[in-house]
Order: sequence, then C-alpha cells, then structure tokens
Amino acid sequence: MSYQVIQVPSNILAKIKDFYHPHQIEKLPAGAVFAAKSPQCAITAYKSGKVLFQGKAADEEANIWREFGGTTAPSKSASKTKAASPVVKSKLPVGFASLSVIGSDEVGTGDYFGPITVCAAYVKREQMARLKELGVMDSKALTDEKIIRIAKDILPHLPYSLLVLHNEKYNELQQSGMTQGKIKALLHNKALEHVLAKIAPEKPDAILIDQFAEAGVYYRHIAQQKNIVKENVYFHTKAEGLHLSVAAASIIARYSFLKEMDKLSELAGITIPKGAGSKVDVAAAKVIKKHGESFLNKVAKVHFANTLKAKKLV
Repeated sequence: MSYQVIQVPSNILAKIKDFYHPHQIEKLPAGAVFAAKSPQCAITAYKSGKVLFQGKAADEEANIWREFGGTTAPSKSASKTKAASPVVKSKLPVGFASLSVIGSDEVGTGDYFGPITVCAAYVKREQMARLKELGVMDSKALTDEKIIRIAKDILPHLPYSLLVLHNEKYNELQQSGMTQGKIKALLHNKALEHVLAKIAPEKPDAILIDQFAEAGVYYRHIAQQKNIVKENVYFHTKAEGLHLSVAAASIIARYSFLKEMDKLSELAGITIPKGAGSKVDVAAAKVIKKHGESFLNKVAKVHFANTLKAKKLV
C-alpha cells in the first residue's frame, strides 16, 4: 500500500481535520487526534503534527497539504522501506541553473473548482537574462496580475506545450479509478513529448519536472504509454527555484488556469473562488442552488470533500 507522512503546524492540522471531516471515523489509533477514510485514501493525524496518508491516492493527497506548508516527515518504517527498495533521487548537475532545459509544472490540482493545467517550456541559456528582466520567477511569489502580464510577454518567445484537463474529463477519469497522480503524470509526459517534437532535432541539456511523485511511481503511472520521455529527466521539489524553465512553465500554466476560472465564473453566473477552503464550500452551495448538483461536474473536482460540505449547506 502506498503511503506518505508529512509534518504540519497546528493551523494546517485544523484545516486537514475540517477538510476530511465528512469522511471521519470514530476509531482512533494510539496517539491519533483524527482519522478519516475517503474512497481512495485513509488519513490519520497525530498529536505530534504528523499526518499519515495511506492508499492509492496517498501521494496526491499529501501533496495538497505540502502546498499549504506541510513538509515530508518519513517515519521509521518508511526508512526501512526505502532501505529495502531504494528510490531514484534527483541529483542535479553542477551549474544546472545555466543549462538549456525543458521544465514542466502543473496548476489546479488542489483547487476544487477549475481544471488542471500542465505546461512544459523550453528555456535556452541565452534567453535567461531576458526572462529575468521580464520578471520570470517562482509563480507563488507573484500576484495574479503579474502572472498575466509576464505570461503574455513570454508566450511568443518560448517553445511550450500547454494542456488543459477540463473538469468533466477529469471527473470521468477519476471515477474510472485513475488517481490524480496518474492523471498528472500522463499530462506531464505528453507535454514534454510535444515540446521535444517542437524543438527537434535540437535536444535540451536536461528536463526538469516539478516533483509530485517519486521517479519510480511516476514511470509506473505512464508505463503503458507509447512514447515515454525519460532521457536526462530529473525530478525535484520546488523546481521553480532551480531553473527558469520550470518557473516559466508554472507562470504559463497559472495564466491558463486563471483564464479558465474566469470562464467558469461566467458560466456559473457567480464568482468562482480558488482553493478548497470554506469560501469554496459556500460558492459550491450557490452553484447547486442555481444550477443543480449535476452542474458541479462541469466546474469542479466532485470527489473533493467540498462537494459533501456544499450539499450540507444547501
């Protein structure tokens, strides 16, 4: 069984308890303060601030909370598992930041409303100074307004591939049993394949994927694909800060996500908020009242706990 352990501060632990409350179970293991079991993942939170995710969606669920500030906290049992079955780790070459690299990143995986957008972008070393002048940096440090401006500036100059997985297709894949991690892996591989085709016969010095799963898990997800991109591929968390290609890809993916959210707001007739917090629950309840529960399939990731919370509000 796949599992992940993360360490979170008390305020994030409270959010986790609230988020998974609809799936809460009464029986608690020793030292636990909360336990829940969703269709694809079991969650156990402990007094120490450690949160254990078990099940086929463990990677994806843990990554949602890493984005809120959770950090990897391997348990003793996890260490034994790694010793028995070593996992490939990304060791970037010296001077990696100055290489010509294809970077890929995704946006929208932790948002209840809106699609998943994945982008791969190729940045050559001679373009880096100009991209820095245009403001390319970690998108998490940029306002939405700056992301829109920068994206418009860089789009004409970079070979890139942008894939948008709309909610109806996402829900169809998820309900068929496909985990979010596999969905993301398939999209990243396809985007990388597209960029390599665009720049051929030129080849990048390397490819860097903003890591959402261990390399072995990623390649298992895409094992059945006809074309698998694996030459000079590196995986690293917080990759936006390691190479401008990932930062540029993140900005383009975020720009696309923002545009899609505007379209959904227009379609729903209300302002659709980002994230997966209490404001989202209220907005989802408004959508149900205005258009009926089935309409959520067009605008939201319906397996998120927000659906149950919105139905309760209604």
